Amino acid sequence: MIPPLPDLAADRAAPTGGVVDAHTHAFPPEVLRDRAAFAARDPWFGLLYGDSAAALIDTDDLLATMDGAGVAHSVVCGFPWRDLGLCRLSNDALAERVATGGGRLSWLATVPPNQGPAAAAEADRCLSLGAAGIGEANADAQGFDLAAPEPLAATVEVCLAHDAPFLLHASEPVGHPYPGKGTATPERLLAFLAAYPALRVVLAHWGGGLPFYELMPEVAAVAGNVVYDSAASTYLYRSGVFRTVLDLIGPERVLFGSDHPVLRQDRFLRRVREGAGLGDGEAAAVLGGNARRVYGLPAHAMGSAPGVGS
Repeated sequence: MIPPLPDLAADRAAPTGGVVDAHTHAFPPEVLRDRAAFAARDPWFGLLYGDSAAALIDTDDLLATMDGAGVAHSVVCGFPWRDLGLCRLSNDALAERVATGGGRLSWLATVPPNQGPAAAAEADRCLSLGAAGIGEANADAQGFDLAAPEPLAATVEVCLAHDAPFLLHASEPVGHPYPGKGTATPERLLAFLAAYPALRVVLAHWGGGLPFYELMPEVAAVAGNVVYDSAASTYLYRSGVFRTVLDLIGPERVLFGSDHPVLRQDRFLRRVREGAGLGDGEAAAVLGGNARRVYGLPAHAMGSAPGVGS
């Protein structure tokens, strides 16, 4: 189960700094040096990053952006490579760079979760190295079917053994098309959640709209162990999505995540603070407290970014 919910009354007295961005991306130096070679090896990477205009960053770039945006801590995802060898390359790079990041970064390991014992072994290795969870897994990118989730069992068992959250890409069944949208829609996500009810799951991109279906009691029962992040919100929804979702499911199940560098941390954070309609306690939870709880982040993730006021 998700760890105990935060005391929002206590959060109201917490510093207004300590923002945690729970969904960012960074890449190994090899990818930055030779984007075209990796685009040729992985079709999904080619779709999203084959164009040289698409931003690729490393952890140093991320830390510099955090300083400017006033973000104290970021959770860094790799890319959902289909090839396990590329996942290992990404995982090793993130483990090394996060270890030298001054305690301001945590990382999620990437594995193709349908690749049985080999993927499970990599997940176990990374969680033992200090990864905060697994993700961002992507059914379309990595070739698995959320509606037939049995092949993911070995990786799920590793997450359960480590009590580690599993971050999944999610997409909306309606609305405009965009590169990388995919087919991880609410009915497929529910099949996965029903198959693994004990797993702690984070659904990216507002779960493809799944929180709205939690008005249905049978959906709420299946999704009760899920939290949602706000990655790429401004591509998808008006800023009122924060207020709407919090009113539906409560402030303890929403994580601020930018999807940086897809969205700029500073601009998105400013929009949330100015236009999302969050009360002080809600903002403290969404902008940091929930991520610290869900991902087991270090206590110093509460502090403000160096040189940045609250």
